[in-house]
Amino acid sequence: MEVVCLDLEGVLVPEIWIAFAQKTGIEELRLTTRDIPDYTVLMNGRIRILKEHGLHLSDIQDVIATIRPLEGAKEFLDELRSLTQVVILSDTFREFASPLMKQLDWPTIFCNSLVVDNEGTITGFTLRQEDGKRKAVEHLRLMGFRTFAAGDSYNDLTMIKTADCGSLFRAPENILEEYPELHLSTTYDDFLSTIKDFLNG
Repeated sequence: MEVVCLDLEGVLVPEIWIAFAQKTGIEELRLTTRDIPDYTVLMNGRIRILKEHGLHLSDIQDVIATIRPLEGAKEFLDELRSLTQVVILSDTFREFASPLMKQLDWPTIFCNSLVVDNEGTITGFTLRQEDGKRKAVEHLRLMGFRTFAAGDSYNDLTMIKTADCGSLFRAPENILEEYPELHLSTTYDDFLSTIKDFLNG
């Protein structure tokens, strides 16, 4: 049996932090895992910026409420889920994910959690586990599943390399230059065709 493991932001929905940066005008918040490989460094920087500007979880959630899936993503995911099991492996947070999952008809998602104080200030975060995407793929393989993994950022690379087969999807030039050996899809049609080849292999 096969399982397809997909990243969320940049693959199915826009990057939440970029949308929030556009709303607030804080350019530093545009940095994502496409730019900074160390997720802890990235998140600690985001939390510091939020504190400096007096921004709360509710401010981010208000922006998330306006986000829609990328064009074609819902149709792609619907067809893929008709063919095989799909799990979203994301470094986003459960406090962010629910409105997006609703729009995608509630696929299974493994993600992280935020630490929020009584005033709604984000003070920290809790990873589901270190390098959780890779470990999820490893354990699926140990359970006898053939796995396909795909994403667009540095934090997706270990799961892509661990899976039986994998692909980058609309990854930025810096990642493409560093990992030219990895397959790249840039459209949902090509992406779906690549996964179908895996499922039929």
